[in-house]
Amino acid sequence: QVQLVESGGGLVQPGGSLKLSCAASGLTSSSFSSFVMSWYRQAPGKERELVATVTSTGGRNYADSVKGRFTISRDNDKNTVDLQMNSLKLEDTAVYYCRGVRFRGYWGQGTQVTVSS
Repeated sequence: QVQLVESGGGLVQPGGSLKLSCAASGLTSSSFSSFVMSWYRQAPGKERELVATVTSTGGRNYADSVKGRFTISRDNDKNTVDLQMNSLKLEDTAVYYCRGVRFRGYWGQGTQVTVSS
């Protein structure tokens, strides 16, 4: 059974940085490398939205709201995908979820990111 576990959330001041990590288990490295991995977020009272995606070939896409501030990366040897978040804003406050897709989708449990002064 594939499991995704996020870590790295917390409280940060506006303008600060955080790095989220998502570790995948229950699959081999060669299988993980074929997954499309994404980060989503859901703020209170809002729908879950796509933040960033990294494909199996390393292509990256970002929501307009985070372009130039967030960077998604993956390590297929470690079965991990990270989200480096810089220049954080109040509106980045949300629960951040990792998602992996290969034939079907898998979600992590989420990690809270709070940007507040």
